[in-house]
Amino acid sequence: MKQYLLIGILCFAIACKNDDSKRPVTPLPDAPKSMSYSIITSYPHDTSSYTQGLLIYKGEMYEGTGNYTFSKLKKVDIKTGKALQQISLPDKYFGEGITILNDTIYQLTWKEKKVFVYTLKDFKKVKEFDANIEGWGLTNDGKNLIVSTGGSDLNYYEPSTFKLLKTQTVTESGNPSFNLNELEYIDGYVYANQYLLPYIFKIDPTNGKIIAKADLTGMWDRIKAIDPHAEVPNGIAYDSSTKKIYITGKLWPELYEVQFSQ
Repeated sequence: MKQYLLIGILCFAIACKNDDSKRPVTPLPDAPKSMSYSIITSYPHDTSSYTQGLLIYKGEMYEGTGNYTFSKLKKVDIKTGKALQQISLPDKYFGEGITILNDTIYQLTWKEKKVFVYTLKDFKKVKEFDANIEGWGLTNDGKNLIVSTGGSDLNYYEPSTFKLLKTQTVTESGNPSFNLNELEYIDGYVYANQYLLPYIFKIDPTNGKIIAKADLTGMWDRIKAIDPHAEVPNGIAYDSSTKKIYITGKLWPELYEVQFSQ
């Protein structure tokens, strides 16, 4: 009897194994490709600028800075790092990311839950929105505003009303990312600094996957050797007419034109 029972157990085990072998194997999500970079040129950068947003619009560089009592919106001379035009935010506001869409400037604030809207020519504030978020990074895809709030999501807002349209979770190797900060839209992809870490992500906005990742450790070490008070990398700007990309960081003494491998 035991012999027949043993044979039955073995047959059942073999059958189960055969069934398992026919099941499709789910592949592991692809890890981001390594995105190397080279420094083309370096420029001076204002070490008092706690950089929160950086962009190029119609050939001109604009920068939004943070810290209470020091937050500004600036138009910057790339070659000298000096402000060509600027306004200061009221002391109670901590400025965050900026973007320009249709000759209109948008600037986030951190914990104050306000979004400021300015004219491009004279930085005149023409509107402000209430936003039930912590503002971090800001860019646009030519139609919608794209906002990061320090987590793993990209949030899409309607520019005229700041109404939330959709949320896209950003993932790395299948897992939600974190600390998404300054954003830039480059040729159909969203590039993002990861706050407190030396990484820049290249994100496919159609599915939220991080498809490539740059490690700025070498650049950050160079900056800290020049100025130990410099903080984290933060600031990505793209000139769509020249295809040039610029990056910097909070309180950094230098701004870099770079070329990525991906």
